[in-house]
Amino acid sequence: MTPNILSFFDPVTCTASYIVFDREGGTAAVIDPVLDYDPKSGRTKTKSADSLLTALEEKGLRLEWIIETHAHADHLSGAHYLRNKVGGKIAIGVHIDQVQNVFKKLFHLEPEFAVNGSQFDHLFQEDETFHIGDLQAKALYVPGHTPADMAYQIGDAIFVGDTMFMPDVGTARCDFPGGDAHMLYRSVHRLLGFPGETRLYMCHDYPPNGREVRFYTTVAEQRQHNIHVRDGISEEDFVAMRKKRDATLDMPMLILPAVQVNIRAGNPPPPEANGISYLKIPLNGI
Repeated sequence: MTPNILSFFDPVTCTASYIVFDREGGTAAVIDPVLDYDPKSGRTKTKSADSLLTALEEKGLRLEWIIETHAHADHLSGAHYLRNKVGGKIAIGVHIDQVQNVFKKLFHLEPEFAVNGSQFDHLFQEDETFHIGDLQAKALYVPGHTPADMAYQIGDAIFVGDTMFMPDVGTARCDFPGGDAHMLYRSVHRLLGFPGETRLYMCHDYPPNGREVRFYTTVAEQRQHNIHVRDGISEEDFVAMRKKRDATLDMPMLILPAVQVNIRAGNPPPPEANGISYLKIPLNGI
């Protein structure tokens, strides 16, 4: 079946979220939901996630899956909030344990914090197939940006996470812990091996030159025009470009709060004796 797809964009973090469903009145998955966060006040809001809930209700959809492509560094996940509101299983790739190991040490998290992915309801294995109602889907392992990134093939669409962006933007950075430009090049080319008409849905868009936000492109368009990985660009040239470019990039503004929440499946850290949850900022840690 061809999936029905509703697209949502958070302009603050340039993040795209999606509702994928089989039919109206049927079954849905949400991919990469956003929890709004104000770094100046430390307050969260649910405007972005509530827009997903409104759409689910309007279409009469039962939420079966809340799927993360990876532990995002640029926004807090709205997965826990959505599950509390309407249910569904929070899922991520099985290699999230590698990311949790790194950041448990960096943030000196509580000893009880498990580094086995148990905070999530389901861990997708590489090439695991699953269903969203009548839709068949497949989890694709695409490391490089982090060691745990996944993409999700649903019908003729693939949700690529942080592998590549629109052709005029290029590809994701590889300088986070466990990132690897060689691996990203191979992951991107795995995706570009699908038929040319395959739709590739972005996790982010950073429109240059004032163009409008776009949510998807195609394999053929990426192979012809992607400024970093179009046909004819070798792995060696890509890795050299990626390393040079990554060395000039600032850390994402929300990486420190976001990762602490996202490795917990969207949960805040446990509240302390006064009932308040606290996020840690490691001085000179990264």
